[in-house]
Amino acid sequence: MPLPADKEVSFRESVNLCCDLAMTTLDIEDGMAKYIRNVNNVYQVRFPVKIKGKIETFIGWRAVHSDHKLPAKGGIRFAPNVNQDEVEALAALMSYKCALVDVPFGGSKGGLLIDPKQYERDEMERITRRFAFELIQKDYIGSATNVPAPDMGTGQREMAWIVSTYASHRHGDINQLGCVTGKPVSMGGIQGRVEATGRGVVFGLREFFRHPEDVKKAGLQGNSMEGKKVIIQGLGNVGYYTANILQQEDQAKIIAILEWDGGLYDPNGLDVEDVFQYKISNKGGVKGYPKAEYFEDGKSLLERECDILIPAAMEAVINQGNANKIQAKMIAEAANGPVTFAAEAILKEKGVVIIPDVYLNAGGVTVSYFEWIKNLSHIRFGRMQRRYEEGQSQAVIKAIEATGTKIPQELVDKLSQGASEIDLVRSGLDDTMRKAFQDIRERYWSSDKIDSYRTAAMALAIEKIATSYSTMGIYP
Repeated sequence: MPLPADKEVSFRESVNLCCDLAMTTLDIEDGMAKYIRNVNNVYQVRFPVKIKGKIETFIGWRAVHSDHKLPAKGGIRFAPNVNQDEVEALAALMSYKCALVDVPFGGSKGGLLIDPKQYERDEMERITRRFAFELIQKDYIGSATNVPAPDMGTGQREMAWIVSTYASHRHGDINQLGCVTGKPVSMGGIQGRVEATGRGVVFGLREFFRHPEDVKKAGLQGNSMEGKKVIIQGLGNVGYYTANILQQEDQAKIIAILEWDGGLYDPNGLDVEDVFQYKISNKGGVKGYPKAEYFEDGKSLLERECDILIPAAMEAVINQGNANKIQAKMIAEAANGPVTFAAEAILKEKGVVIIPDVYLNAGGVTVSYFEWIKNLSHIRFGRMQRRYEEGQSQAVIKAIEATGTKIPQELVDKLSQGASEIDLVRSGLDDTMRKAFQDIRERYWSSDKIDSYRTAAMALAIEKIATSYSTMGIYP
């Protein structure tokens, strides 16, 4: 089919067009291709909640794109502009994302049309619990069927309310904690989940820089992000952890941070933690921050020269209107759908390398998978083996020192520690992101039909979904 790269399309259509491009590189029967491409089902719900003595009606959605593997998995977004089209697009991305990184889930997504800033905490709790109740009644929440997680506008607090609501209605389910992920650790959550998406972005970028051929194609140099000039759009959960880890652990230079009320710029590098703390104390904005140049039109900073541009908030921030002005050598999609289909065509012509969302922000669902496993196994990671590992390590250290070799105490302390839950989570996430990128680049460099990492990633994901259907006997 013709692919209209010369005009903007909706988010859902953009995801579908990327799917179509990938399909052209595969040998999949047309009927199955159409089935994989489209959303399986969408549940729309309207419900009333009394707020300040008056009844307000809310509308929400839960979409399942694919249930080739169960449970279906995907976050719940609370936003004033969320709609069914967006929820369906995000559900589709979840299917491809999970398949790509070998997380055995189908793809799902939820959304509630609401501006959380307009409601008090107790009001948000009543609204969230009522929305959860509506989804529970239709089996759109459950550890074996559909497992939500945090997304834009939601977090650990909302997940705690949802799991509590689920437990009150499904009290006989011994796996009730597995009905959502992204919970507080005290309610069955897992260490490292809050930082997971941002850390996954960093792990993905580190793996990219391990491959000189790919680095050269992006017009970059070196085997690390040390000294690289980075622009971050969105300092929410994902943007903050991405920027902070890049600065603290990788010595990258964060030269610009964009937020809803403007942007900050400093060619010598911003202090990410300082900006983040100012944002918390300033009603979520960066205006008035005294240690950097402020731009009321924050979006203009997307067009500044840099090595890596990381959009980490909303979709379509890089579009046909500004794509020609982008001066970044590489775009790392920490958000879902930040580059439109039309913009990507322009950026390809300019030689800008894009690390796609379907791969790069998969850290959240990967660690959600670990949390889900923890909930179903009813045991925290490391409980069985950590002290055994410490004992084994200490025995090796004693054996070495018995030969007369003195090991520095700092090294003794490091070697004698068994892996904690967060150590294991980070290790598993790093392994997942490394393996997935290696698979993507192998497909990218080995096929003359593929001209981007996105198409390579989508092709791999679609192949895996088709294989699942074939194994089930649906697809020959």
